[in-house]
Amino acid sequence: MKMLISTSLKDFKIRFAKEKDIPLILKFIKELADYEELLHEVVATEEILMDSLFKKKTAEVIIGEYKNEPVAFALFFHNFSTFLGRPGIYLEDLYVRPEMRGKGMGKIMLSYLAKLAVERKCGRLEWWCLDWNKSSIEFYKQMGAIPMDEWTVYRVTDGALDNLAVKFDK
Repeated sequence: MKMLISTSLKDFKIRFAKEKDIPLILKFIKELADYEELLHEVVATEEILMDSLFKKKTAEVIIGEYKNEPVAFALFFHNFSTFLGRPGIYLEDLYVRPEMRGKGMGKIMLSYLAKLAVERKCGRLEWWCLDWNKSSIEFYKQMGAIPMDEWTVYRVTDGALDNLAVKFDK
């Protein structure tokens, strides 16, 4: 795997995160959460990220650098489509720092993930987007993404997750 991946944008490169990037990844996560007005929900720590990303390898991170400065990140992992019989890539977060937006970096990061999905023989690249984030929705549609309006996301967390897990043993 290449260390730095050149892109079509002068001075913008992509690389896979390393363990030393854990503080940077957490900073990006908090910046994104703040933008989405969800900072109060961030409970991730450097220790949790180290365990999840580099010990258990449950997700991967790419970092976008402009003139050797980190300005963007994407965190993703593999899911699986039973209908396709193939894995997919689920993009959990894509974030470009506000001062760097509008330069094409988000498009390049998303395109790189699509290339990675094709190389890994994945059948899909998927993500969620908050309904109020109109600029991102328009951006994704311009990239060829189709909203899955007929699906509703369900989530079980915290006490409800614990309660559901306990039901298995009863």
